[in-house]
Amino acid sequence: MAPQVRRTAFPKVLIERDTDSEQSSSDDDEEEEEQENENEEKTEEFNDTKKKGKSPITISLKKVCKVCKKTGHEAGFKGATYIDCPMKPCFLCKMPGHTTMTCPHRVATEHGVVPAPHVNTQNPVEFVFERQLKPRITPIKPAYVIPDQVDCAVIRYHSRRVTCLEFHPTNNHILLSGDKKGQLGIWDFAKVHEKTVYGNIHSCILNNMRFSPANDGMIYAASSDGTISCTDLETGISSTLMNLNPDGWQGPGSWRMLYGMDINLERGVVLVADNFGFLYLVDSRSNSQTGKAIMIHKKGSKVVGLHCNPFQPDLLLSCGNDHFARLWDMRRLEAGSVLANLEHRRVVNSAYFSPFSGTKILTTSQDNRLRIWDSIFRDLDSPSREIVHSHDFNRHLTPFRAEWDPKDPSESLVVIGRYISENYNGTALHPIDFIDTNTGQLVAEVMDPNITTITPVNKLHPRDDVLASGSSRSLFIWRPKKFDVSEQSDTRKIIVFGGDEKKQGKRSKDDYDDDSDDDKFKGKNVKVKKPVKQMTHRKAKR
Repeated sequence: MAPQVRRTAFPKVLIERDTDSEQSSSDDDEEEEEQENENEEKTEEFNDTKKKGKSPITISLKKVCKVCKKTGHEAGFKGATYIDCPMKPCFLCKMPGHTTMTCPHRVATEHGVVPAPHVNTQNPVEFVFERQLKPRITPIKPAYVIPDQVDCAVIRYHSRRVTCLEFHPTNNHILLSGDKKGQLGIWDFAKVHEKTVYGNIHSCILNNMRFSPANDGMIYAASSDGTISCTDLETGISSTLMNLNPDGWQGPGSWRMLYGMDINLERGVVLVADNFGFLYLVDSRSNSQTGKAIMIHKKGSKVVGLHCNPFQPDLLLSCGNDHFARLWDMRRLEAGSVLANLEHRRVVNSAYFSPFSGTKILTTSQDNRLRIWDSIFRDLDSPSREIVHSHDFNRHLTPFRAEWDPKDPSESLVVIGRYISENYNGTALHPIDFIDTNTGQLVAEVMDPNITTITPVNKLHPRDDVLASGSSRSLFIWRPKKFDVSEQSDTRKIIVFGGDEKKQGKRSKDDYDDDSDDDKFKGKNVKVKKPVKQMTHRKAKR
């Protein structure tokens, strides 16, 4: 008996083309007749499929906007150029009436920024505070020294994207880094080729790190697994100070993650905040929690940043997803006892006191704004200045955070990565911006033709003219460019670590959720052959 084969009619496919791309062929009558006959046959077939109850499949070839999902126009990135959707306001400044390419804030970052005024102090408290700190601050503003050249780098240093960086307090060549997987990396960028990564400390994102004030060989870390760890950098042995999820996973509504963290030196406590709006205090001497959790932000919102004032540690600055940065007094720390509420239009990624006087406040918000308050003793209802800057992107990226230059006594220079790419000699690059917060001017934009990925994590060295940046899974060290003509044969060390941690074949779900853009690193002399390979990369001409 012959085998029976089930024959099913293949559904008809109708191709819906864009009207702009259609070409009329009215010059030839024969072609018109052939087209009419074909159209009649198609309509008959279409009616037959309708009678049989089978609906045809329609494939649309029209241009669809990725922003508003409507036809007739396109929007988004094309290479290094961003095309705005005409139905939406400007992507950069969020205001209607112009596009991102013609945005006045993109042409000049100081557009609309009122420079910091030089006024005499009227508040007696501020007068006394500034008079005590005046000898520490130089009256003449020094020249900015910008690290604008890659000195060394490690490619694919981490297995996931870099989330935080921290320089060693005493050793100038040690850089610590945390990643999305919870790994802690220790890199001596003076030797370059050595790699030390501890992967058994946390099980997911390492969000913040702070060195122990009593021992510079120990570091505290807060993670999204709900734990605070204290790790010995030499041995990698870690102890858990606090665990907010002792029973394991009980659902997303109960899982607590730790984000913001800082250390109060006078009180000897580690402050850490979670994704439900609560603040926890951990005694660094007994390594145990002290007191109960205190709600400092809206219930159910992340507290992503904590910072103690460098000269008045009892002043605490917090920020979170409830669109607020808040100022607290540690001597009266309880729910509802906030000193000031600094309102923002969107999520606040970071908030920091100024490093020398502690009287200024710098915040980074998801509305593409950097906000500066010139004095914590004046009216804090509105910021002194707002600087428009491109950093509104949070999906698959570590949030952008503007940080002060700890070596600048004028307390005006900040560093932050840029999201919108720029066209540099035909290459789309995402530079790192140095901005003067007193005037809003762009002091420098740092980029390298070989770094085509976004660089959201940046840290300035507290003592040397060094900038550390984390771009995807790689780390880069920047130093000021040397203009000595005799140094034409200058080379930079770049180490490539192979991706032997990942198995070839099917990718895991975590791989798709991450921003594994390291393959875009296009070095002329960089080739991945072995898991660890020391290579040299000649200085690229600009």
